[in-house]
Amino acid sequence: MNLWSPKTLKALVLPGGIFLLAASVVFRGAFGPIPSAAVVFSFYAVFAAGILLAWRFHSSRILFALITLFLGHRALEFFSSGRITSAGPGRIALEAVAFLLPLNFVAFSVFRERGLVFPALLPRLALLFFESVFVAIICRPEETIAPAFLHPHFLGRLSWTPLPTLAVLAFAAAFGVLLVRFVLYRKPTESGLLWALVATFLSFEAGAVGPAATAYAATAGLILISSIIENSYLLAYHDELTTLPARRAFNDALFRLEEPYAVAVVDIDHFKKFNDTYGHETGDQVLRMVAGKLAGVTGGGRAYRVGGEEFSILFPGKTAKEAMPHLELLRSVIEVSTFRLRAGQERRRGAQEPRKQTSSQETQAQDFRGQDRRSSERRADARRAVAPRKRTRPTRPRDETPSSEISVTVSIGVAEPKARIRAVEDVIQAADQALYRAKQSGRNRVEIASAPRAARLRRNIA
Repeated sequence: MNLWSPKTLKALVLPGGIFLLAASVVFRGAFGPIPSAAVVFSFYAVFAAGILLAWRFHSSRILFALITLFLGHRALEFFSSGRITSAGPGRIALEAVAFLLPLNFVAFSVFRERGLVFPALLPRLALLFFESVFVAIICRPEETIAPAFLHPHFLGRLSWTPLPTLAVLAFAAAFGVLLVRFVLYRKPTESGLLWALVATFLSFEAGAVGPAATAYAATAGLILISSIIENSYLLAYHDELTTLPARRAFNDALFRLEEPYAVAVVDIDHFKKFNDTYGHETGDQVLRMVAGKLAGVTGGGRAYRVGGEEFSILFPGKTAKEAMPHLELLRSVIEVSTFRLRAGQERRRGAQEPRKQTSSQETQAQDFRGQDRRSSERRADARRAVAPRKRTRPTRPRDETPSSEISVTVSIGVAEPKARIRAVEDVIQAADQALYRAKQSGRNRVEIASAPRAARLRRNIA
């Protein structure tokens, strides 16, 4: 993935970076001072709404990040009594929370999203419980200095921050891990955790307690809420398996089309046979591989997964003839692409199911059915013996060999608006008919719509 591509930078900056930038401008007094009561109210409102949304959308990672932020900020206010001093329980709480909080963010980002089921929640609840007990023990009223491992002397002290060096290193390491995870997965959750971590660091820099620190903590919660909304949008408008825009995004894009434009319909050849031969896991690999090639289509086209093994490509501002070279290039790229099956993915044939215990009556009935079946097979053999033989080609996926490397091909139909085809639905149907002709002509072809009919032909193609 190109980290500096506009699409990646947009996913990184929006909306968390914009929220944090706007909050920094407001909190620095650009629009006048903000009443403390309003800051406190917004803090509780944001975290209450965030926890409810995370619970409603079964987002356990965001839920526990919000709970961690809330508990950490409340612990600082409780043990410091509203003011961080150079020693005492407040200072100890600052050093402990500043060290543990970024590590929790990393842990929650790595945990798999398994919903809000108790077996999945138990390890995270246990983590928060033991951390809370640890902070409560080391912040007893008679304690004045935090444990030595929270501020090791060999690290020295940084003059530009009130945080101990170990906490700054924890924030830096957590920032690096979350940034790498965003580059790898480019999900709103990773971006939200990343910017929420930055807002939390600014909260500590603002004194950890007080109106400014509380406002930055509320901003961190707001960023996490926005990641829930962004993730819901991503699930609604993008296909989770292939990461291509989904049918809903395709339908929205159709409303914005203006002539000239071209619509291409892409279908994977023999896809059902791949599933039957190698299993659905390999079928998913085929879909991801083809989708990756479709995402790189040239000519200004944009690919969508509209269902099953069918994809569509929109070419705004291009005619069907202008889109043809780009589609031919796409078809040839997919044709020469191969991928290796993982060990043990070839589906076993002829595997027998474990025999069930049957009664004597069931066994007798099975014998009668077996005799009838053998009689039918003998009659069929007799008919085939007298009938003329026809040479047939075996139907099998392309390049199906004992080797572990397989490849696929696609058939493509493309159409554009014409005199008798003006509505976009009719253009799609014309492209679908061109796809049908490509299938009938031998597959692995690109066909351009020539007939002005708009009636859809029903297909039953393997």
